[in-house]
Amino acid sequence: MGKEVERKFLVSSADWRDLAEADIRIRQFYLAAAPGRTVRVRISDGSSAKLTLKFGSRARERDEYEYPIPLADAEEMLAFAIGHVIEKTRHHVRHRGYLYEVDVFGGILAGLVVAELETPEDVPDEMLPDWLGREVTGEQRFYNASLALGGIPEIAA
Repeated sequence: MGKEVERKFLVSSADWRDLAEADIRIRQFYLAAAPGRTVRVRISDGSSAKLTLKFGSRARERDEYEYPIPLADAEEMLAFAIGHVIEKTRHHVRHRGYLYEVDVFGGILAGLVVAELETPEDVPDEMLPDWLGREVTGEQRFYNASLALGGIPEIAA
């Protein structure tokens, strides 16, 4: 079992783009979503797939189990997706020794840009990059499962 400890932010400018080291095209969908638990399939760059189970409802920390699955199985499971399939490009951006994952959403979520910082450390606000906007850690409506089921939250549109 792994612990996912993360903070999540809206992105307020494109200043991060010149710092991006890598980008991954992601399609992900949910097979089940209930308060405190989700079952997700993620296809990365059309070449690999993972099944992820997440448990917990604490703002910054959840239990996460992740397993590689055959790409063909993931493609077949699309037929069982609930809500919308999320399309996004994930960019890896380093700032002051921390790795940020900046997700630029497409499809029905086009226009939404969210950054995640996975670290158990409490990073002080003055260490955060200027291109981060409002912190949305713990706001359920910004969880990917909620985005798949409900679309862009009004405040971010």
